[in-house]
Amino acid sequence: MCGINGILTFTSENVDENQLLKMRDSLEHRGPDDAGHYVNGSIGLGHRRLSIIDTSAGGHQPFHSENKRYVMVFNGEIYNYKSFYGELKSKGLHLRTGSDTEVLLLLFELYGMTFLHRLQGMFAFAIYDTLDKKLYLARDRMGVKPLYYAFYKNAVYFASEQKALFTAGVPLELSENGLDEYFFNRFVAGENTLYNRVKKLMPGHFMVLENDGYTTYHQWWSLQSEILHFPTIKDPKKWFEETFFESVKLRMVSDVPVGVLLSGGLDSCSILSSLYHQNFKDINTFNIGFSEDEHNESFLAKKITEEYDYTFNSTQLNNESLFQNLVESTYFQDEPLMHLNEPHLLAVSKLAKPKVKVLLSGEGADELMGGYVRYKALKSPSLLKVVSGLRLMHRFTKTPRYDKLMRYSKIDNVDDLVIFNGSNVFPDDIKSFYGRADKPFNIYRNKVLKEAKELYPNNPQRQSLYFDQHTYMCSLLDRNDRCTMGTSIECREPFLDYRLIAGLGTLDDQWLFSGKKGKFILKETMKTMLPEEIVQFRKIGLSAPWYTYLLEYPSFKEELDDFTRSPIFDMPFLENLDAKKIVQELRQGNYKLMPYVMPIFMLHIWHKNYFKKFA
Repeated sequence: MCGINGILTFTSENVDENQLLKMRDSLEHRGPDDAGHYVNGSIGLGHRRLSIIDTSAGGHQPFHSENKRYVMVFNGEIYNYKSFYGELKSKGLHLRTGSDTEVLLLLFELYGMTFLHRLQGMFAFAIYDTLDKKLYLARDRMGVKPLYYAFYKNAVYFASEQKALFTAGVPLELSENGLDEYFFNRFVAGENTLYNRVKKLMPGHFMVLENDGYTTYHQWWSLQSEILHFPTIKDPKKWFEETFFESVKLRMVSDVPVGVLLSGGLDSCSILSSLYHQNFKDINTFNIGFSEDEHNESFLAKKITEEYDYTFNSTQLNNESLFQNLVESTYFQDEPLMHLNEPHLLAVSKLAKPKVKVLLSGEGADELMGGYVRYKALKSPSLLKVVSGLRLMHRFTKTPRYDKLMRYSKIDNVDDLVIFNGSNVFPDDIKSFYGRADKPFNIYRNKVLKEAKELYPNNPQRQSLYFDQHTYMCSLLDRNDRCTMGTSIECREPFLDYRLIAGLGTLDDQWLFSGKKGKFILKETMKTMLPEEIVQFRKIGLSAPWYTYLLEYPSFKEELDDFTRSPIFDMPFLENLDAKKIVQELRQGNYKLMPYVMPIFMLHIWHKNYFKKFA
């Protein structure tokens, strides 16, 4: 919905208004419709607005309570905001606008932060209490909406994106631990980031800061607790259909057009089918196509869109446009790209921008219902040791998937099999390629693994799902938010309704892992509503043929030459690598280098186009 930012100083020094405005306007892409700010001594709040609910001036932010005690900036949507109208009016409160922002602030006035459990939505917000001199920062259950902060020079700076912190003068310094985690695990999990000083407010948490700098952190929602206390589901299929359809309906709450990111796969097609069967009209779908058949699902997306009498929109990326979208998405992401489909998601968001302000995405289904083939390797971890010992397996390593399985099978304990299940390279690979033997130390990953083992003892598959829901899925949500908001579009994920997340966590394995492709409960629910070829089609996802791009596209071939001279090879993790030799081997056909090359190449693109801008 928006971009928010703020500064709270812990001394008698007043907030620098120009500094606050520069922070705010670095987020203009998140909110091109309106801008506002509030400065009062040691507190400053900024807001860029993307108007979606109550597009009138009544939704302008910062939003003030009627008595002027509280000031709020809010990013996100509260889907069930109208359900509170009767309660608020019964308390004698007068609604001045039709915005969910006002409802949010009124609930805070009545109940403090205890109201968070009642919200259906995605949000990151800041509320300043001018009487008690306290700043409240809060984030939604799963972290759909981002919020970063940094303590620097007797002040705290916070914003929807890291670039706003750097714009304010927080130094851009790479964290050595963060860099280790980037190469080992693809992204930094938990509250830490790739940068020194810069932290994430954790999903399901809020923090309270006082004017003297005293800070407290509170977890207001725990998935482990929700799973343990979720009511028994007597009819899983009926429960899933009703909850999923209601979730889709809730996420259609909007005063502007809503479209669907449609890959042609089961997840996004299920969302579209739910809209159709709930009689939603005039839906636009948006798709990114590939010229390579093994990466392309466009024909399925087009077929189901036309079958439902909706409007299909599709685009493709080629040489120069792909490269430009790569550079742009690096800027919006604030970190080196790790999913490798960010340019494609940015491109399809650009396609959607003239027609809609909101997009529905199928994100989260795989992590909730076991949709990745990599989970299958955890069904019988003991068999992996047999695989790693088979000399004949080398003949299968010519296929990337089997090569990855062979490398994965060398991990010698179950905990690491869970922790590295979402990685592309593994500890032995890191040791042989980079010469690094020590695994990164991340307290958060180990904490999540401990919770997973308590919930699902002796069940590595379920442990991996729970682990991904707190780590890998967070990185996917960041990607979705940055790529769509980079074009001033809001992304909503119906599969991430908190009732679905907790309820699915209680179901027996058969509802998730049965069949060849997982997501059994989704297939069982949708099999009579979707064409069989969509339900049974092999999983592709938004994968991209980067080996072809690097070796055949002129812009990338040129950039690969520049890559060999990149200053990143002076960094501690990379100083022992011979960049020219790596590129030479790649060009001679050694595609097995791709899992190693892509993180380094994306780090190069980030360093060249982002680091130099903000450092």
